[in-house]
Amino acid sequence: MLGGSPKGEMSVTMQYVKFLANQFPQQEFSVVQVAQPIKKLEENSEAFQHVVDHMCGSDGVLWAFPLYVFLVCSQYKRFIELIWEKHAAFAFKGKYAASLSTSIHFFDHTAHNYVRAVSEDLGMNFVGSHSCGMHDLLRKEGQGRLLQFAKGFFAAMEEGVQMPRVFRPIHWPGLEYMPSKEEEPKLSTAKKIVLLTDTLEGNTGKMIERFRKRFRSQVEVINLSSIDIKGGCLGCLRCADKNECVYLEKDEYIGMYNSKLKTADILVFAGSIRDRYLSSRWKMFFDRAFFNTHQRSLEHKQFGFLISGPLSQAADLREILTAYVEWQGSNLVDIVSDESMTSGELDAAIDGLAVRLVQSAAMGYVRPVSFLGVGGMKIFRDDIKGGLRVVFRADHKSYRKSGMYDFPQNKPLKNLLFSILYLVTGIPWVKKRMIRNFKEFMITPFRKVVNA
Repeated sequence: MLGGSPKGEMSVTMQYVKFLANQFPQQEFSVVQVAQPIKKLEENSEAFQHVVDHMCGSDGVLWAFPLYVFLVCSQYKRFIELIWEKHAAFAFKGKYAASLSTSIHFFDHTAHNYVRAVSEDLGMNFVGSHSCGMHDLLRKEGQGRLLQFAKGFFAAMEEGVQMPRVFRPIHWPGLEYMPSKEEEPKLSTAKKIVLLTDTLEGNTGKMIERFRKRFRSQVEVINLSSIDIKGGCLGCLRCADKNECVYLEKDEYIGMYNSKLKTADILVFAGSIRDRYLSSRWKMFFDRAFFNTHQRSLEHKQFGFLISGPLSQAADLREILTAYVEWQGSNLVDIVSDESMTSGELDAAIDGLAVRLVQSAAMGYVRPVSFLGVGGMKIFRDDIKGGLRVVFRADHKSYRKSGMYDFPQNKPLKNLLFSILYLVTGIPWVKKRMIRNFKEFMITPFRKVVNA
């Protein structure tokens, strides 16, 4: 079992693992924490080799982790990067794998898809995923489902079941992007533009430079690799009461986020795809923004993304980026990737993104959110209003003040009206007439607007 929580043994996820270990004494459980001691695993070859030795001696691997901002935490993400960097993929090949997470089900599917894709890229035989609600283990039904999941995982290993691969191997020859030297007419805007990246090298760096040169005004480029960030989110929930992070005044992250990103009108995030996501440095950025807890902190902004890599082969990454912007209450103008493009086509796509960002900012346009934004916000709304407000007091105060608690049950007059209509439309002759004229009935309220 590879522990994927920065809290290590003290995590909720580990209680699920311990429960399984106690329920299946015939199985030999070897628990290795890899997220919490990530710096040690990076710097100490013996410590990393210890993990590899555990892998070599195992029949199956359970990736166990709490959900952190659409994915696993940055520390777990960094461990996955180390597998390839330290040439340890051989230790995983041929092993059976499954994933177990704990969360409130906010984009847990993208986290499990990521872990499955990584497992398959490592040559593992992935059996399945089990996404637990935070308190499922406290209920008999939750315990029963967890036990069934574990039995299926163990049975697949014992019987040598071959599992189908869901995510095809990534194939990307790569483009050596050569931006045109021709000077395009420069754009003028009074809006504040901030571009955030984790590298200024390779195609990502060239795409950034192309974008920056399109403007007369200054595009502020911030390199996450040059910012002093002491570490990833610790999951300590110090921020839950007053949005005060444990890292406050200990590094540069919070100051950068508040002074640069929150005050920008246009935000462009640039990075390269790395094992079906962006880098662990980017993941650290998203995780550390949790000092804002479940509140929108980058609302009403124009967003663009410059991505180097096979974006079409990492569909969950596109969904994550789209959902992130929608949940923030901002406008996603576009995502530009260097995949399947010539240098000339990429020039045009970057130029087009710049133009559209300026136009959207001038109008203040924010497109309506899709299910990604609506569904995600309702999960937070419901859970904060419920038991989570005991812990996340800052969220509760913010939601109450901003009108986020827009429950239909809190509108008695409207509910009374609908209750009366429900009874009336149940009368046979009324129902018959309504069905006969249903199409007309549906569009009647819109006629005044259309014909105004």
